[in-house]
Amino acid sequence: MKSNNSLNPLYFQFTLFADFGPLRYLFFSLCLLLYITIVSANIVIILTVCLEKSLHQPMYIFICCLSFNSLYGSACFFPRFLMDILSDTHLISRPLCFIQIYVIYTYAGYELTLLGIMAYDRFVAISQPLHYYSKMTFKMVTHLVIFAVLYPAFAVGFMLYLTVRLPLCGSKLNRLFCSNWPVVQLSCVDTTLNNIASQSLVITTIIIPLFFVLYTYLRILLVCRRSSSEFRGKALQTCLPHIVTFVNYCISVFCDLLLSRYSIDEMNPFVIVVLSLEFLIIPPINNPLVYGLNLPQIRRTKIHLKDSY
Repeated sequence: MKSNNSLNPLYFQFTLFADFGPLRYLFFSLCLLLYITIVSANIVIILTVCLEKSLHQPMYIFICCLSFNSLYGSACFFPRFLMDILSDTHLISRPLCFIQIYVIYTYAGYELTLLGIMAYDRFVAISQPLHYYSKMTFKMVTHLVIFAVLYPAFAVGFMLYLTVRLPLCGSKLNRLFCSNWPVVQLSCVDTTLNNIASQSLVITTIIIPLFFVLYTYLRILLVCRRSSSEFRGKALQTCLPHIVTFVNYCISVFCDLLLSRYSIDEMNPFVIVVLSLEFLIIPPINNPLVYGLNLPQIRRTKIHLKDSY
């Protein structure tokens, strides 16, 4: 009969970390620089939107929320990842592992829900410009942001509850960070309920918002086709950053789902590392670059604020 500790390991071990010797300090420095860049770039976007009253509009508030979400997800991943790069043992306690799963999955849910809300915002602005401010009121924006936060929080919380209660017969995770499905695969009992819950979470927090965004941009495209070339140019200027962010995020989510749902035992470890890190690194650095460089209102405001100081 297995002991309680064998069924409920106190620690999980990440098995993808390799011993790179002195090179670990180079990798640590590069990753630390990347983390500092992510934090700095997103803080610049947040401060720009908060300090400039002309940017207190729905679209820029949603962009600010995206930057907050990037800081939220990065803070859960990078400090632990940087510590593991320098460490000889790559153990994480059971509670911290489940906290990391919760934060990373809610980060993903927040991101896609916000992208869906931003697509709706652009649709209203382009197709119904005269009614935009009567529809996208401060109250409506507040409700949308609260929904974007609460729905993933409860959905991921229920999924994680089903995982926490599982008895586990192993402690090795073939990952660089804690992920739900690899933990579920360590279970000693049937995981059909967990599988159903995970698939439901994917459908409700990823698939449905994804199709909503695609449908919304299709409607925007149809509106632009019936409009003048000048109108199409302005519409493209405001929608292009959102489309770039959305496509990039879809690629990131696909990489994570690929790792979670398919056997990776025969995969090249380097490929696994790249696919894992793409999900947590590219969106947080992509968002401030795309919005900061491509939206003239934010770009002009940053230059104005810089000159003011």
